[in-house]
Amino acid sequence: MPIDAVKAVSAPPTSAEIIWNHKDVLLYHLGIGAGLPATDPAELRYTLESRLHVLPSFATVAGGGMALAGGLAAPGIDVDLAAVLHGGQSLTVHRPIPISGDATQTSKVAAVHDKGKAAVIVLRTATADADGPLWTCDTQIFVKGEGGFGGERGPSTRLHAPDREPDHTLLRPLREDQALLYRLSGDWNPLHADPDFAARAGFERPILHGLCSYGVVLKALVDTLLDGDVARVRSYATRFSGVVYPGETLRVRAWRDGSRIQATATAVERDDAPVLADTVLEHT
Repeated sequence: MPIDAVKAVSAPPTSAEIIWNHKDVLLYHLGIGAGLPATDPAELRYTLESRLHVLPSFATVAGGGMALAGGLAAPGIDVDLAAVLHGGQSLTVHRPIPISGDATQTSKVAAVHDKGKAAVIVLRTATADADGPLWTCDTQIFVKGEGGFGGERGPSTRLHAPDREPDHTLLRPLREDQALLYRLSGDWNPLHADPDFAARAGFERPILHGLCSYGVVLKALVDTLLDGDVARVRSYATRFSGVVYPGETLRVRAWRDGSRIQATATAVERDDAPVLADTVLEHT
């Protein structure tokens, strides 16, 4: 059944209550590689509850991180899960995320773009607690074979890298068990753990979650370019341009332009195969 874009976009929003505490935050931080070296004061801000602050990308897993699944269950959306890819992710932070909290998460299909051979579903999720808005996420869901329905193509998010050497080049090694640890924050897709399932999907072995790479790169940028101050992050967006295998090394290239940082991430061991592209961090 093809996507009914009009029905999907006109459907009323759905709401769910989410809760989290310091254990969820600590687990997420470990899942994106925090804690090395274990006694480094800069790392203890991610791993020790008495010094804890929350990396904004935690928003993608708070409450179990079910935004993508919610988008695929929206009215007018009936697609083959084998054709679904996580195309991109953007996050706007309205204020620092508390270490523990309960909030209401409201989700709606904001747009369905017709890319010809594929459709892109944009799921917008706004999260607020008793004190007001906390964060807003846009999840871009790429569905192969579902384009050609005559809808708007949507805006292009492709960015050209600046015509100069990067201001910073950072290397971030990933653990062999990175995906096994990260999936404990809520994404139980066997693609990230089961070799047989990964082989059936066309991969030589289980791949890392895109949102794990998303968090790894944000942490690298915050630690190196923002003095580790997570409260300076205002927004962070990327396009997933390739897979990562646990145990590989990410090469992050970053260019500063005032309050804007543009970045790319590649897999070192595979001749710098693209991983994240069109990545922009806006900060104070």
